[in-house]
Amino acid sequence: MQLHELVNTIGQDLQRRYGEKVHKLTLHGGFSCPNRDGTIGKGGCTFCNVASFADETTQIQSIQSQLSDRATEVKRAKKYLAYFQAYTNTYAEVQVLKNMYEQALESADIVGLCVGTRPDCVPDAVLELLSDYAKKGYEIWLELGLQTANNLTLKRINRGHDFECYEQITKRARSLGIKVCTHLIVGLPKETRSDNLETLDKVLSTGTDGIKLHGLHIVEGSTMAKAWRAGKLEAPELEEYVAIASEMIRRTPPEVIYHRVSSAARRPMLLSPLWCENRWLAMTEIGRALAKDGAQGALLDTPFVYTKPTLNSN
Repeated sequence: MQLHELVNTIGQDLQRRYGEKVHKLTLHGGFSCPNRDGTIGKGGCTFCNVASFADETTQIQSIQSQLSDRATEVKRAKKYLAYFQAYTNTYAEVQVLKNMYEQALESADIVGLCVGTRPDCVPDAVLELLSDYAKKGYEIWLELGLQTANNLTLKRINRGHDFECYEQITKRARSLGIKVCTHLIVGLPKETRSDNLETLDKVLSTGTDGIKLHGLHIVEGSTMAKAWRAGKLEAPELEEYVAIASEMIRRTPPEVIYHRVSSAARRPMLLSPLWCENRWLAMTEIGRALAKDGAQGALLDTPFVYTKPTLNSN
């Protein structure tokens, strides 16, 4: 079985609702991060080097140019979500954000926004702006980097906020009609399977519309890279990640949408684990584990049931 037949994926969800494929186009808005510029901290999160997942050179391009370039890379879609991904994409005056978001929304083939940010960088003015777009019919996702609900781990990785901060902003955003996608990392230092499951339980109890699962990968330029080189840190093996991630998925209600079930980076930026270099490897293994032990929600009363999307004929 294909992964989307076992997991409620964002691709299939969008295809069901829009009648055609909808792809995310990643954008670099040139934002900074309060955990890097000294506002709340310096050095950033210990796992982070944005260059491992975002092309830093694109930030000198206009939003329209970036969208045009990204769209040419996608062969099978005519509608898109503009995904502001790198750094903290709500970290500016609201008028600056509005101008940038609306540059993306001006394109007729853009159906909405995905805005990646931190829970401690989403003031009411930004929530109201995003809520207005949602009320106008745009697909709006607020992607919140939580990583873990364990406050000790959050402090250890220099995250700069606690779980309670995430909890408050998530409830506020969802009350305004904004969809929330929660980013979680499996394999953080000193965390176990029990920690990952407890994080999932807290996120689900708070309420979320989507989840992104990432395996910890150690990249050049991050604080964790130094610990890894000193032999003080190990990234999860593929088998460990697949076992934990698939159990988390089986514990997730079917209505929650998975935006990602694994992460990827490439050498020489990627130091460990090397299985992260192949973006399909973990996805394939998770699919096999779910096919064997049950689909999303299998450990609950209502497992996910795949419904094939009906595509528009035009």
